Amino acid sequence: MLIDSHCHLDFETFAPELDSIVERARLAGVGGLLTICTRLTEFDRVHAIAERYANVWCSVGVHPHEAASEPESDAAHILELARHPKVVGIGEAGLDYFYEHSPRDRQRAVFREHIAAARQSGLPLIVHSRDADEETIELLEEGARAGNLSGVIHCFSSTAYLAERALALGFYISLSGIVTFRKATELQAIARTIPADRLLVETDSPYLAPVPHRGKRNEPAYVAETAKFVAGLRGIAVERLAEESTANFYRLFAKAA
Repeated sequence: MLIDSHCHLDFETFAPELDSIVERARLAGVGGLLTICTRLTEFDRVHAIAERYANVWCSVGVHPHEAASEPESDAAHILELARHPKVVGIGEAGLDYFYEHSPRDRQRAVFREHIAAARQSGLPLIVHSRDADEETIELLEEGARAGNLSGVIHCFSSTAYLAERALALGFYISLSGIVTFRKATELQAIARTIPADRLLVETDSPYLAPVPHRGKRNEPAYVAETAKFVAGLRGIAVERLAEESTANFYRLFAKAA
């Protein structure tokens, strides 16, 4: 069994056929889905989807793209929403210096609030980091020094530096369909070295469909293609990778167990 550790089931592209999408995932051997919140103002919609399906959980958080537009992004508000039984993680939150849809100082401030919420709740932090390796690690290390911080670098497509420093903090690394792309040779090299007990797989759907679906709308069933590819990189059977990554998911997202 596989777990899609990061998808966006609340996005409008999925709305007309959500039942079919969840069923296709099940038929592909995907036994659980974590649907991710990107705006606190849309949390009710995310949470309703998690409540609708027994094998779907959710998170609560503000994507860095939305950091400037979300009015209440403080730790207290995040913690209040995180009390819902289906909420198993905090985020996605972090820094995106590639698009910079929100000012950098606002991104950093909101990220710190999420780190505080993760520490206080004991829930893992789901981290988005793009073109911001050093500052991401700086803020995570700051949070870790205060204690009780765990999490995952989601949709990892960055440098060995970020992977090594995140792993040193006890974080997990989640691989998406990007790892299957022909030119992703640096990422593929990193994927071979991630410790077996720290590896997750995800779709980040509806984005980043893996080969052979690249260019199409992504969906949770396609995490099976990413898992197959990563297993090949690591020289193991896909069944073993599924077993290891699923165990890792439940270890990290213990509230889902």
